[in-house]
Amino acid sequence: MESSDVELDLLRSVQAVLRELSAQAPAQQSNQGMWRWSLHKKVERDPGRSPALVRILLKELEKAESEDLRHVIIPLLHTLMYVLTKATGISEELYRRTYAFCTRLLTLPTPYCTVALEYAVQLKTETAVPGTLYQRTVIAEQNLMSDLYPYQESALLLEIQAAQEQQTPEACMRHVVSHTLQAALGDTCQAGTLHRKLQASPRSALERYFHAVVAAVEQMAGEPSPSRAGHVERLEEVYGSLLGPAAAARGRCGGDSLADRPPSIPLPSPHITFHLWADEEQLWKELVLFLRPRSQMRLSADLEALDLQGLPQGRELARVSVLSTDSGIERDLPPGADEPPAPGSPEMERAGLQRKGGIKKRAWPPDLLLPGGWDGAPGLHRRTGGPAGDGDLLPGVSRLHTARVLVLGDDRMLGRLAQAYHSLRKRETQKFCLTPRLSLQFYYIRVLAPEGPSASGQPELGELAAFLGRADPWYESIVNTLCPAIHKLAAMPLSLDTSQNVDPFILDVITYYVRMGTQPIYFQIYTVKIFFSDLSQDPAEDVFLTELKVKIQDCKLPKDGLSPKKRGVAETPGAELTICYQKALLSRRAREVTVSLRATGLVLKAIPGSDAEGPTHLPPSPAPVRDHTCLNVSVTEVIKSCNLAGRSFSTVTNTFRTVDLRIQSQDQRLLTLSLDKDNRRTFRDVVRFEVAPCPEPSARAHKSKTLWLSSPRPKETEVTTAKARPLLMPINTFSGIVQ
Repeated sequence: MESSDVELDLLRSVQAVLRELSAQAPAQQSNQGMWRWSLHKKVERDPGRSPALVRILLKELEKAESEDLRHVIIPLLHTLMYVLTKATGISEELYRRTYAFCTRLLTLPTPYCTVALEYAVQLKTETAVPGTLYQRTVIAEQNLMSDLYPYQESALLLEIQAAQEQQTPEACMRHVVSHTLQAALGDTCQAGTLHRKLQASPRSALERYFHAVVAAVEQMAGEPSPSRAGHVERLEEVYGSLLGPAAAARGRCGGDSLADRPPSIPLPSPHITFHLWADEEQLWKELVLFLRPRSQMRLSADLEALDLQGLPQGRELARVSVLSTDSGIERDLPPGADEPPAPGSPEMERAGLQRKGGIKKRAWPPDLLLPGGWDGAPGLHRRTGGPAGDGDLLPGVSRLHTARVLVLGDDRMLGRLAQAYHSLRKRETQKFCLTPRLSLQFYYIRVLAPEGPSASGQPELGELAAFLGRADPWYESIVNTLCPAIHKLAAMPLSLDTSQNVDPFILDVITYYVRMGTQPIYFQIYTVKIFFSDLSQDPAEDVFLTELKVKIQDCKLPKDGLSPKKRGVAETPGAELTICYQKALLSRRAREVTVSLRATGLVLKAIPGSDAEGPTHLPPSPAPVRDHTCLNVSVTEVIKSCNLAGRSFSTVTNTFRTVDLRIQSQDQRLLTLSLDKDNRRTFRDVVRFEVAPCPEPSARAHKSKTLWLSSPRPKETEVTTAKARPLLMPINTFSGIVQ
């Protein structure tokens, strides 16, 4: 195909993606997500198209910038960076144009400047050291051991055998060596000869070449001013030692012929494992087991041993005993008494009777769970980027591990995830801390039951995914359109050959989402304290993420809503409720409101709907800036009226926004509470309950400790203690909330 035909074909595909982003009618959205996937597949089949596609995407980005079409900037930028990560043969001029475009976006508000800054840092290194993005992605996702780049990642979702067949460590090392050399040397690299040489190399030689390439890339990337010429010169030495001086010299005269070129170098899919949800502690257990195999365990004596109750036998972790026989004052210690023993020394091997150093800050030994002195390559390891409540780093400890937890299901599954996340954070106030050592990132794909005659309420189970789609159009186009494809895969007959059951579209979209979805949206977790009619029953506490629904027990409203004759109070529908809530104000000032009314039920939603709310007779509450961090309460109130026919009842729905509220039944009518639309999380015979934002468990523990240490004047300390941070659960999208 001629170059002009190639560019025209790619341009049509890019314009189809842009039309998809602007499509409003359902008929135009039937194949959403397929155009982006087919565009990347065209480049994978013919890597020579990559430079042409980069030029086209850059032109479209510059056009969107000049015409202020901001809704397409982030999708096009993600698409461009995904191509640059995989491609070889990209000129330095294209890299510099992309970098300059990202720097211009830094003047825009979030999320544009946030995404642009992350990519600008990556591009600055990639321009001088081509192949860095590909190499680091493969090393982290495939858990290849490298001292110079020790980051490790794991995606907890689904183990697909067909996707893992060709992803042996040897194959991944061949991909890294081949891609790095081709990206740096360009057309002078004999790709076909290099491919055959790597295929014939034994494991020991392959590891030697792999570590040499990684060392060349990481050491040059770590320089204050990396030099592309110096990087190419060093990789030419590796290339010459691999093919021999004569073959390397022939390569400088010209690359491979078209017939001799090997297949394109794939970017292996990340290592993905599947876990069925068994119990609330499963998330914590899987994270522990993800860290443990790579740690050569010797835990710090400053931390409690891991509580691995419920894990298989033989997987217990060792604990280092500490015995102090001196005064514990730093000045009483002999010189060097607090120095950690050298790795491999008898003292470290015995791991006993090790001095814990008074009030002096402890130096972390290099063979602990994480290397103590590791600074890492700045800017290129994707972190959560959330608030301080996401886990403060311990002194000398870097996050070398990233766990990407991808949840498939509906709002009920997200409610269980919020329970598990709250349990994990609460557990860390007493046991070994995971999140300071682990970047924990959540991803979500909506999967609803297939639509049928009895599935009229199904859309209600996907409210959080609908909110993510409204906040991030690229998420709506890529992720929210996966549900039909997953249903199609689930309907396929089982086969012993698993390779025939894998849909490459689903796997590729999941991989794209996990790699490029780096911008989280934070959702407030709410805690509810429940009091029962039986006074001997202790109050219950639970958390919810999306919805709390309240029904009046044994309350049946007449079909026509009318009462033909005067009835007693006991036959009046609904229950008398006292509602005390704090209004959600833009000024964030506290304003308590108390109302009493008769209602047949109410719903507390933490996720705002797409439609505007109607007027209410309750005091209006203006919407806060971040609508998804307050509760939207809908109360079905009973209106009583009298006329010639007798007493009649009607209902009206009133809505208001609040930060927290307390509700109590006043006329012995009992309530039934349902959390996160899950029938398994239902509480009956309730007379009172309180809802408030769930505080960060570590902040609550710190406050109680402060009060205990200052017991003579606890009230004063309570006033001066800072307000506890709320517990927010992040869910990653492509851009966060697009204003």
